[in-house]
Amino acid sequence: MSGDKLRRKIAWEAARLLYQRDETDYYRAKMKAARRTQIGWVHPAHLPSHEEIRDQVAVLTRLYESPRAECVSENLQTMRVEALRVMRELARFCPRLVGSVWSGAIRQGSDIDVQLFCDSVEPVIAVLDQLGLRHEVERSRVFRRGRERLHTTIRARDAFVLELHVYPTRLLDYPFRCAISGKTLARASIEQLEHRLRQTSPDIDLDQENLNAGRGIDGFELFKLLLLPLENVMQPKASHPEGDALYHSLQVFDLAREKSPYDEEFLLAALMHDVGKAIDPQNHEAAAVEVLQGWITPRTHWLIQHHTEANQLRKGKLGHRAKQRLMASEDFETLMTLSECDQAGRCQGVEVPEVDEALDYVAQLEHMW
Repeated sequence: MSGDKLRRKIAWEAARLLYQRDETDYYRAKMKAARRTQIGWVHPAHLPSHEEIRDQVAVLTRLYESPRAECVSENLQTMRVEALRVMRELARFCPRLVGSVWSGAIRQGSDIDVQLFCDSVEPVIAVLDQLGLRHEVERSRVFRRGRERLHTTIRARDAFVLELHVYPTRLLDYPFRCAISGKTLARASIEQLEHRLRQTSPDIDLDQENLNAGRGIDGFELFKLLLLPLENVMQPKASHPEGDALYHSLQVFDLAREKSPYDEEFLLAALMHDVGKAIDPQNHEAAAVEVLQGWITPRTHWLIQHHTEANQLRKGKLGHRAKQRLMASEDFETLMTLSECDQAGRCQGVEVPEVDEALDYVAQLEHMW
């Protein structure tokens, strides 16, 4: 394969990984794409730049999302309003909006990226706890120009996925550079974001109370909207004599509740594991985790993603490598319990809870914790 062709192929594969959210870092996506595309060592000259990969991401975005330009525009405004609300809550940390929400280049699955400036991450976490935002803290070491720096990212979930990048206060005026273009990173303060929103939407009301009232659909409302269509999904009688996929899902949830009544993430996985069957019956696991992306925790995501493999493992039909991969997870036993409930929840005539009752139970656990 010629060098230019290999370069283009790696760029396309890296862009696909980024677009599908299998990777979020351009460098990691590039290296993974190189391994998949070319067996063995790849000369650095044949590796695409970040800008080349970004161009391919743009191609994929136009290819899959251009018919929904109006929807994308509405989403951009909604995400900017949500970013403003969050930045106001975190105003003491001099927030700066960066990334696709500020530039306007959002795509499906985009999150809200905000820089925060504080000499310790604990005050930020304390505010997130007060707001009731579930979050995860990730610390990584970055080496630049021979110096080691600690980079802290907090991933939180509100109406959208938030990525909060925490930096020391001395870097407030530092000219951060874009990892893709190498140019100074465009960013916006609260005042600049307010100004942009008033420019693009002159009739918008940016009063704090009105912003809080328009926070968008609740997660449990979304779960209900995804569950109800399963009542019309009839399954093969040989493997599912119980009938429709909703009846099956509620059986699985009830059995899971008997096994582990206080594990919110496990119970939500049991309830939602088959929602993809109403979207893409041929690949219902991928459809489920895609539509639930950002609304469920990584643990629930993993359980749903691998429940079919767990069923295959139980039947002795899963390959050795896939088995080892599943067993390496600390949630392997929980996954096998989900599989046990999945297999047992296929009975005719058993009593199951209503959808609202099941969701209320999980919601109570969320408030409890």
